[in-house]
Amino acid sequence: MKLSIGENIKFLRKQKDITQEQLAEMLGISAQSVSRWESGICYPDMELLPEISKIFEITADKLLGVDDIAENKKVDEYLERFQRAINKGKIEECIDIAREGVAEYPNNYMLLDKLMYALFGSTDNSGNIPDWEDNMEKYDAEITALGERIMRYCPDQNIRLKATARLAFNHILHGRKEIGRKIYETLPPMELCREMHIWWALEKSEELAFLQKAIKDSYELLFSFIWLLADADVVDVETELIAIKKLFELEKLILDGKRPSNNWGSVWLDFDIAKRYALIGDTDNMYKHLQLAVDEAKAFDNRPDVQKYSAVLVGEITERRLDFETSDTRPLCEILRDKWLIHDEFDSVRDTKKFQEIIDML
Repeated sequence: MKLSIGENIKFLRKQKDITQEQLAEMLGISAQSVSRWESGICYPDMELLPEISKIFEITADKLLGVDDIAENKKVDEYLERFQRAINKGKIEECIDIAREGVAEYPNNYMLLDKLMYALFGSTDNSGNIPDWEDNMEKYDAEITALGERIMRYCPDQNIRLKATARLAFNHILHGRKEIGRKIYETLPPMELCREMHIWWALEKSEELAFLQKAIKDSYELLFSFIWLLADADVVDVETELIAIKKLFELEKLILDGKRPSNNWGSVWLDFDIAKRYALIGDTDNMYKHLQLAVDEAKAFDNRPDVQKYSAVLVGEITERRLDFETSDTRPLCEILRDKWLIHDEFDSVRDTKKFQEIIDML
């Protein structure tokens, strides 16, 4: 069994904001000894383990890392329960699961991140959470504290960066835009990300999978930026319409038109196009895309647990129903009918027979 004691000491030392020199002084040894432990060159003497454990307020087993397997198994169970709850929009249940996990493993950053995510999700005004405004006030300090803790101490860079972005957004939602921006500016720029550089270190057997994933991730990023251009009220309606149509063209280009029309994004895109056609008075195309949105919403609500498709540039893609995350417990047909279609862009046709037929289909 490989002991992780050196890594654990380094992590715990930084968490308590203790230098190597300070830890060495507490233990009556040299700073070089601590450095050698943390570098994995050697292990501490057995007689030092109780004293080290006392300093970091953990058990000797935890310090040695011998109970990590049991912890990882239990954490995976918490994460599975959390995913099943978030898939159904059960935010309060997610909070309870995350709190239960954190109570058992208070220093597990995956669970701390999930708790922060669930608390933040409970403030989402786009779901059907009646207390979202109260939750914003109630959970603001806790979300901030969790985010700052993860930013400062979490050794997993992916968790740390996601929590950093979420913390910044929480500040912005509370009117603390300057603080949020400063936090955002600590994130690395795109040109410094792993994908821009790791290619040169890959083995030949890794290159195809890397390129396919990089193309897929880049496509999703470009998709998000184009959609933001269309939805951020920064261009005129005609340009918004062109941008949204280009999203369909982009998907066809990258995914070879293979993606089933049973995803949440397709419904929202056709609904978005219908809104723009309503604004410019083109009711024929408005109804065409509303009908597409209805059909896609029905397909989304009845999609299989797992679906696979492949495209030349990205290889095989597997989409699991369980991976979808939402803050709304309603089926998409109900959301489309009771939330999206009440937008005032449709007021001019709301009382028509054809629009009522669309409503009735849902």
